[in-house]
Amino acid sequence: MPTENSRDLQQDLGLCRDYEQCGGCVYQGVPYEEQLNIKEDEVRGLLDAKSIHYGEFLPIQAAPSRYAYRNKMEYTFGDEVKNGPTTLGMHPRGRFMSIITVDQCQLVHEDFNTILRATLYFVERKGYSHYHKKRHTGLMRHLIVRRGVRTGELLVNIVTASDGAEVFDEAGYADMIMNLPLENQVVGVLRTINDRLADAVYCDELRILTGRDYYNEEIMGLKFRVSAFSFFQTNVEAVENLYTYAVSLIDDFAGKDAFDLYCGTGTITQVLARKARTALGVEIVEEAVEVARQTAQLNGLDNCKFIAGDCFKVLDSISDKPDVIVVDPPRVGIKNDALDKIIGYGVDQIVYISCNPKSLAENLYYFQYYGYKVESVKPFDNFPGTKHIECVCLLSKA
Repeated sequence: MPTENSRDLQQDLGLCRDYEQCGGCVYQGVPYEEQLNIKEDEVRGLLDAKSIHYGEFLPIQAAPSRYAYRNKMEYTFGDEVKNGPTTLGMHPRGRFMSIITVDQCQLVHEDFNTILRATLYFVERKGYSHYHKKRHTGLMRHLIVRRGVRTGELLVNIVTASDGAEVFDEAGYADMIMNLPLENQVVGVLRTINDRLADAVYCDELRILTGRDYYNEEIMGLKFRVSAFSFFQTNVEAVENLYTYAVSLIDDFAGKDAFDLYCGTGTITQVLARKARTALGVEIVEEAVEVARQTAQLNGLDNCKFIAGDCFKVLDSISDKPDVIVVDPPRVGIKNDALDKIIGYGVDQIVYISCNPKSLAENLYYFQYYGYKVESVKPFDNFPGTKHIECVCLLSKA
């Protein structure tokens, strides 16, 4: 176990114990200012390569914190070497069949590492087997830990196969987790039953071992109930900065109708609804839409509605027309049919939030070709140490 001084030194160097194996942080050991420059140059290069004419390219926004910013981790049970002792953590680079224990990760709160170590010790002590990807046998599959950054609430979800020759000690596990010395408060311990063959987390059955099946969080003054498998932004403080900036780009939406497309759990939709006449959120993930509806009710917002479905199909089926549009698509960007619908509204301003500068450049080229000007581009580093880059762009009708 490293001392506090050694851990501080590791952080100063941007390194962790597993940096040579874990594939999560590609920029470990790279000074943070250099990381920012690399990401800023990557965005600028992709836009220039597509001949995007932008009015202003603003400096990249650094993350509020370089460490302990992730509010969710999904760990996998396995082994590092064939038939070796059980491990719990992540796949090492280029070794899909192996798992290394990452109980000193710097991107999560230390409570995550404590829960991981305790869970692995519990499994070892009980002699439980881990799930084997090829043989499709074994009891232990995944561990999911989620944290409310603003509320200090933790949700622990252990994912196993059904009981058979091995019976998982639910009461013993819940009691062990609830008695760990943690800084945050565990509000729920869950067990997910997953008997599917794929090496991914599916929920065939969800059991509440103790507490509840959600944690509370707050973003931009809005309250959220985040359930066990709900999508939610991974870096709360950073995304709050990004959303605040994105909404500030809209000249004046008071009393107007706003569309928030690819809205996720509806944070921006509800921020817009505070001033807009109406706000419509569209999202293909039904569970995220259900969370958005519940949250809007929780926050007393009755002028926003949410529709679950493919963006193009939803827009093609409604007669509502927006005055302003915000888009926050997935990594693949916006499909051409949806782009045509968005452009067809002819609104004066569109705010584009991107998690993939490559698909952003493709979409901006399309907008530009059909009469929109890119007024400004601003990258955001919401995930220090990793390759991921967020961007916010303001488009105006030429």
